[in-house]
Amino acid sequence: MKDERLLEMQVFKAVAEHGGFTAAAHALDASQPFVSRTMNSLEKRLGVALLRRSTRQVSLTEEGKIFLASCSKIIGDIEQAEGQISSTSATASGDLRITAATSFGMDQVVPLLPEFLELYPNVKLRLSLSDNLVDIIGSGVDVAIRMGHLQDSMLLARKLCHLQRIIVAAPAYIEKHGLPQVPEDLLRHNCLQWEAPMDHLNNWPFIVDGRRTSLEIHGNFRFSGGMSSVEMVLAGVGITRMAEHFALPAIRRGRLVPLLAQYQAQDETAIYAVYAKERHVHPRVRAFVNFLVDKFADPPWTR
Repeated sequence: MKDERLLEMQVFKAVAEHGGFTAAAHALDASQPFVSRTMNSLEKRLGVALLRRSTRQVSLTEEGKIFLASCSKIIGDIEQAEGQISSTSATASGDLRITAATSFGMDQVVPLLPEFLELYPNVKLRLSLSDNLVDIIGSGVDVAIRMGHLQDSMLLARKLCHLQRIIVAAPAYIEKHGLPQVPEDLLRHNCLQWEAPMDHLNNWPFIVDGRRTSLEIHGNFRFSGGMSSVEMVLAGVGITRMAEHFALPAIRRGRLVPLLAQYQAQDETAIYAVYAKERHVHPRVRAFVNFLVDKFADPPWTR
């Protein structure tokens, strides 16, 4: 009897990570009816609903979140096993062009690169840090490290870890302006804002009375790069919603204070290694992606 479980996991993972059946179908080079049938069959076999469906999007149920974590690990283990076998017949070498957002790149990626170069001395890294969305195919980038929701259907992606943002302020700001007690209090505070095209992040999500809602924030400082918001919030200029890789270490050192934690909404986003869809992934690309997956399996900022 043919075992379709791995295929079902791959389809479910694509639906979860791309936010819908049509986007998943594009990413898998499959038809939307095939994706829909596969998901219906999977949920029927498991006896639980993995997805909440609406006319605009799908979201994960609690069972879906648990199953997605298991699927990601299983699929990742298979890809890593194949990569290890592939490495016996080909050596990672040559130029490897990688890109990442400036803040995450400087804070989390650059510190890992010396170890990677020591493991693979025949690889020559070419690093570009930019807060603009880089065209991987057009610019010749081998691997892009991306945060949030993925859009490119012609690319492959490996999830590195969950992405969560939390609301924080410096002790000096709180001492001067007080603590917001409920989300609506933020309308009376100075909140740091993203410029376009990242201005969708100016709508901060909350859970209020068991329901997910959002609040559009305002303030006197707008930024296009995450590093500038970090410096401004540390200086006590205002309140920001910051990725955990910056926020948690600063909170542990007493430089930032988490706000409105009881209303915090879970982000349904992640950090990915993204690369071009090719029949045979080059050993240097596979080696770097596997390296990142291993390093972020237990994110350093959560330890």
